[in-house]
Amino acid sequence: MDFGTNVLKILDGLFIFLGIDVSPLVKQVIASVGVFLFFIIIGWLVYYIFESYFTKWAERTQTKLDDEILRNIKKPIYFFVILIGIYSALKTLTIPDAYSNALGFIFIISEILLATFIVTRVVNVIIAWYAEKRSKKKMNEHILFVLKKIINAIIFIFSFLIILYVLKIDLSGIAIGFGVGGIAIAFALQNVLSDVFSAFSIYFDKPFEIGDYIVIGEHSGTVKKIGMQSTRIQLLQGEELVISNKELTSTRLRNFKKMEKRRISFSFGVIYDTPTDKLKKIPGFIKDIVNNKKLQNIDRLDRVHFTEFGDFSLNFQVVYYLKTKDYAKYRDTQQEINFAIKEIFGKEDIKMAFPTQTIFINHEKT
Repeated sequence: MDFGTNVLKILDGLFIFLGIDVSPLVKQVIASVGVFLFFIIIGWLVYYIFESYFTKWAERTQTKLDDEILRNIKKPIYFFVILIGIYSALKTLTIPDAYSNALGFIFIISEILLATFIVTRVVNVIIAWYAEKRSKKKMNEHILFVLKKIINAIIFIFSFLIILYVLKIDLSGIAIGFGVGGIAIAFALQNVLSDVFSAFSIYFDKPFEIGDYIVIGEHSGTVKKIGMQSTRIQLLQGEELVISNKELTSTRLRNFKKMEKRRISFSFGVIYDTPTDKLKKIPGFIKDIVNNKKLQNIDRLDRVHFTEFGDFSLNFQVVYYLKTKDYAKYRDTQQEINFAIKEIFGKEDIKMAFPTQTIFINHEKT
């Protein structure tokens, strides 16, 4: 016994109580209209609750995810209630069994399609929210678009299978067809699918992003675009390198944009004729130069040591850290340090070494 039947019974009792003689068809029409108006009111109440309570509650939360989900589902849910009202109103009327069964199938299919639409909208919101949370940059819009379409297609395929099940259609042949077709497509598009899945791996794992400076083997440059099949890198020489996503995810790469600090190590040498007292002063000179407040990018000096007796020089090694990832700023800072070393060595009469060779000739008397 459904809702419409109960309404008809109530109307029968009301008309008998009032002593009004009404034909069964008129009673059914009145009951049908009443049922439909009732569900319109229910739908309006549901929409009002979403608009007045759930939406305001979501606005007070820190995340925007619930706001977007509510904004995308409140109207579809309202139409879902109206759809139930239309079905219940029609069921109140006397309809032949053949049409009644067809009406039931149409209603169930409509419900499944509307539920599928709601699920796809929620999934799209969650994917967009996750992508925004993972990256501050609007990167990989094409990959995000394709990912949404793939997930939506999977949801619609499941909905299609559910509809076939409801219609009592044999799914064995369709399942076999999907299996054989899927295997054939997978073999035919093996390389393409590898690049596509690699693109998703890059998107979610984020070994690099657009604008990052990376080194791959003998190539180095800035990432300009990440596509579904390939990534484009602007090399230092100016040309563009196009490399497949599969190759990128299966090789080692260095991402300099991920550095928080840059470790710098450089060496220099002075001549062997440099007096010991001046050699001992050199570490102090270097510390004063590197710790100079004018060099704002320097984080700290790690060490300065007289390291070895070279072939033609007395060698020193300096290690310090920069607070910047920028390669150009690193070169500017190193240049200032080099100028300062040259200047202080000139004042202290400390001579830089250059490749020399001393030959001793023994003149034997014959």
